[in-house]
Amino acid sequence: MRIAVLGGGHGAYAAAADLSEQGHEVRFWRRDATALRSLQESGAITLIDAAGTRRVRIAKVAADPGAAVAGAKLIVVAAPATAQEDIARAMAPHLVPGQVVFLPPGTFGSYVMGRIAHASGSRAAFAEAGTLPYLARKRGPSEIAITIRAVRLPTGVYPAARAAEALEVIGAAYPAVLSCGDALSGALMNAGPIIHPPLVLMNAAPLEAFERWDIHSEGTQPSVRAVTDRLDAERIALREALGFAAPHFPLADHYAGDRWMYGDAHRRLVDSGDWRERIELRTHRYMTEDTVLGLAFLASVAKWAGCEAPVAQGLLAIAGAILGRDLRQGPRTLEALGLASLGRSEMTQLLYEGQA
Repeated sequence: MRIAVLGGGHGAYAAAADLSEQGHEVRFWRRDATALRSLQESGAITLIDAAGTRRVRIAKVAADPGAAVAGAKLIVVAAPATAQEDIARAMAPHLVPGQVVFLPPGTFGSYVMGRIAHASGSRAAFAEAGTLPYLARKRGPSEIAITIRAVRLPTGVYPAARAAEALEVIGAAYPAVLSCGDALSGALMNAGPIIHPPLVLMNAAPLEAFERWDIHSEGTQPSVRAVTDRLDAERIALREALGFAAPHFPLADHYAGDRWMYGDAHRRLVDSGDWRERIELRTHRYMTEDTVLGLAFLASVAKWAGCEAPVAQGLLAIAGAILGRDLRQGPRTLEALGLASLGRSEMTQLLYEGQA
């Protein structure tokens, strides 16, 4: 299958290498033309995983998004939510009927990007998963280390009326994909806004004091886990209040056993050493994406649904104090998206049918 991979981070490079090695025709594009140059010159990504180290050829490293998405059945946008609107505007004029855009994960980006594409006349389907298909870290400009691959990818589709079609296409690349309903359900599967805000906020002092710090090792202590568990309980209670069915993939399973999206992941993540890194508290994506956008989205949906979410609200207030602004007014809240006035049935209809 011809697949476009858009993005310049860990997930995009992992997807480009992994999908190419599976035999798919991958066309890769990222917004940073300077950073893309080394990959254009080499035409390959060095992939490191349990099977060893090898160079994987990429079918096409595209200079522009139109060349990347042309003829692609599946478009994987493995980029932070902060980049989704720019990428949507760049690719929207080139989308054609029948294409599927996959955001792993999305932070409700399937709706946000779908709305931008719709305004350009596109009728592509958008989908978002609860996590990246990979725990991965770049070790060089064209080198990616994959620690583990997801074994379960709960995914919501926008518009949900096209779920069967979209999931079939995604499943041809990622057999671990599972249907979890509409885009709101998919967004409320996103693990990032649950695991990362407590880790960065409760480790703020060591993150600012030390050059490198592993928030998943020394930074994951019982007090942090207790907050994460309570925040995740708010997410699950919200999903249940909205009528979304189990499994909800409780984050506790990430730390014990093999029932979570990656299976037995936490131990292998810590053992890899790839997450002992420099995290600039105010600019790292754990703050700019998972807190400013993702946690604010979760809190706004809870408010809209009439559900209590004191931990989410408290963490959001602390993050806002660090950043010096009210994150309850953030761009990914239902209020900012113009959806807070919708009733439950109106929201369900919008997410099922898409925009008229």
